[in-house]
Amino acid sequence: MAGRDDDKAAGGIEALRSSVRHTVRDPGLVRGLRSYLRLNQAAGFDCPGCAWPDPAERAALEFCEQGVKAVANEATRRRIGADFFRRHPISALLERPARWLEGQGRLTEPLFREAGSRHYEPISWSDAFARTGEALRGLGSPHEAVFYTSGRTSNEAAFLYQLFVREFGTNNLPDCSNLCHESSGTGLTAAIGVGKGTVTLADFERADAIFVIGQNPGSNHPRMLTTLRAARRRGCRIVSVNPLRERGLVRFAHPKDPLALLGRSEPISDLYVQVRVGGDVALLKAVMKEVLRAEAQAPGQILDWDFIHAHTTGFDAWRASLDDVAVEGLVAASGVPSETIEEIARIYLGAERVIACWAMGLTQHAHGVANVQEILNLLLLRGNIGKPGAGPCPVRGHSNVQGDRTMGIFERPAASFLDALEAEFGFTPPREHGLDTVGAIEAMRDGRARAFVGLGGNFVVAAPDTAVVEAALRRMRLTVHVATKLNRTHLVTG
Repeated sequence: MAGRDDDKAAGGIEALRSSVRHTVRDPGLVRGLRSYLRLNQAAGFDCPGCAWPDPAERAALEFCEQGVKAVANEATRRRIGADFFRRHPISALLERPARWLEGQGRLTEPLFREAGSRHYEPISWSDAFARTGEALRGLGSPHEAVFYTSGRTSNEAAFLYQLFVREFGTNNLPDCSNLCHESSGTGLTAAIGVGKGTVTLADFERADAIFVIGQNPGSNHPRMLTTLRAARRRGCRIVSVNPLRERGLVRFAHPKDPLALLGRSEPISDLYVQVRVGGDVALLKAVMKEVLRAEAQAPGQILDWDFIHAHTTGFDAWRASLDDVAVEGLVAASGVPSETIEEIARIYLGAERVIACWAMGLTQHAHGVANVQEILNLLLLRGNIGKPGAGPCPVRGHSNVQGDRTMGIFERPAASFLDALEAEFGFTPPREHGLDTVGAIEAMRDGRARAFVGLGGNFVVAAPDTAVVEAALRRMRLTVHVATKLNRTHLVTG
């Protein structure tokens, strides 16, 4: 359904007020503005708030409210000293909410908890390195260690980290991508041979229709709303599919627009489809049945047969499997009325170039891979891959999930990558596949892993079952964290 008149818009004056409030509270106006002027600039640094790409021509203020919050959080003037941990035993800190823990400020020195102690205490860098090295060397096998990585890790740090881990002798490199977009990579690779999206920012300027599925740009990557607004203004049709009615996908008031400060906003979605939770596969199949019905009514005029014959396989088997599914069951499973499904199909069929975007609302499911594969099937029907203005676009929420993987943070590395490491650095990397995040948790739980090293992130909160992960971490002989802020995982020690 289209946006209602009583929907409040995302952005506008409220986004500016929020940005100012966070800036004053953490870095201060002067320090904050200096940081923001470098944010997403060629001579500055990428925003840690999301993964939305930068345009070719960058504005002086190339950031959003979420970017301000992320940078203000990192640029805070607050610091945690040794007196903090003397006043707060670990058991008391475990009772504090996550926001309070992170809000205490930046960690300023290495900390260590002696076995049986209730407190963290300062330790020198040399002692910290020595204790860590001694514990790792004392393991029965390098495979008894798990080396986790967060998407907040820079490319340079990620490359050095995986190099260290492989020289140590294992491929146990679970990372946050295992928890968010692993199904995107798996589904994309199976369908088109590469685990990444195929579009660039320029493609959004040429698309005739954009499908936004299982994604909340207004909260997770607000700069995308500027791109969607521009597309809508030039006539591109936008279909949003989400069980919840996300404000940013309904109406948007650009904070840089003076009229937005006076309450002006613009619609984003032409059609807002509130699918049943878990009903995405059924919805996509129902839409594709409508596409096939249109082809049957106008043979040779709907599907891109040249593309299908030249660039796809298995079409006949796929069509037969779809024919075997009753449309009534798909409508019921999706929770979307048949009239709405027909309207989705009309928008798709009326577009020469279609982009399909998705995020973790689509991937963090038991059937996440199937969700991605059905999106690709829909795109392939009319050749919407490999041409300007069309293609799949998984939008990753962290700033460097893809960068980690590209730098070698992967438990199942390609032989060619390991060969290159061996040739360049003169050692023999391990070839046995390592543990992903779920495998690492099971190994810690079952006693097969004895040490955990985390580079950034909040492992126990990010993982699906916090209680199981905490119990597993407490079995470790050693837990090591490289971090700038305090979070719950740091308080669950080996």
